[in-house]
Amino acid sequence: MTENTHPTTAPAAAADRADFTTGEGLRAVLHRLDHGGRRAWQHDAQAAELMAFTAEKYASLARKHGLDPWEAASAAFDVMYTRAAREAHDPWAVVTHAVRITCIFEERAQGLLCSVHQARRPHISAFHDPERFSDRETPLTDYHPAFHIPAADAPDAPETPASARASTSAGSAVDDAIALFTLLDWPPDTARAAVEHVCGALTRAGTRQTAYEALRRDKHARALLDIPGHSWTALLKALLGHPHPAYTATGLGRGVLLRLLIGESLPVLLRDDDLVLSISLAAPRRRRNHADDTHGGA
Repeated sequence: MTENTHPTTAPAAAADRADFTTGEGLRAVLHRLDHGGRRAWQHDAQAAELMAFTAEKYASLARKHGLDPWEAASAAFDVMYTRAAREAHDPWAVVTHAVRITCIFEERAQGLLCSVHQARRPHISAFHDPERFSDRETPLTDYHPAFHIPAADAPDAPETPASARASTSAGSAVDDAIALFTLLDWPPDTARAAVEHVCGALTRAGTRQTAYEALRRDKHARALLDIPGHSWTALLKALLGHPHPAYTATGLGRGVLLRLLIGESLPVLLRDDDLVLSISLAAPRRRRNHADDTHGGA
């Protein structure tokens, strides 16, 4: 009578070569490498194949954040080495989520010129990336009050010409702001009424921050202008600037009105992709009347 003395050889070989591209296979490989001890990752052939596959899998994600694919693979290795990844219901989902978060903070750390550990802290990641004075078309020294030194003995300038120039500049900025919103799919009458209302509130409030907070809570004005809530919020941030202190020195923080007043032109604003996208996406949709709907249906 002949007996098979090695009944577990084939299953064992199959377990050793589990398909790590699936969740179940990855879990099996991670458990086997964990049982193999500290040096298993270094000498196991399938571990090398797994890391090569991981680098290829997350290459596009790494490039999106300006990183090398093997940096993403390194982040994936750190996660795969943990018990949470080995025992997860879907190990690849856990790894992908961790790699995405790591890539985001790696990119943020490079921009902030700090460590990844520091970039993960909210009070540090809220700051904008460092900039050179020469990076902007309008030099920082031309508009930032920290660089202004008033002359104590300077003679008083004539008030009338200065007032006239300021009035002309402000009027031109309002017209350009209305044109900007109109070019980005806002109805002309809505754009004009909304921009003029915001400018009036800004004149009364005196500061952009105060005007922003007052207008944000002004539901009566929004209802009167017939603008949806998300469109109203986007308009306020675009015109008056983002209220967070971290954005103060950026285009997002200064807002369209201030940028126009300090010399930026309408074509320059139209080259600001983030600004154009936020305004165009927030444009109120034109409402068709019932007769138009009936005619269109016919």
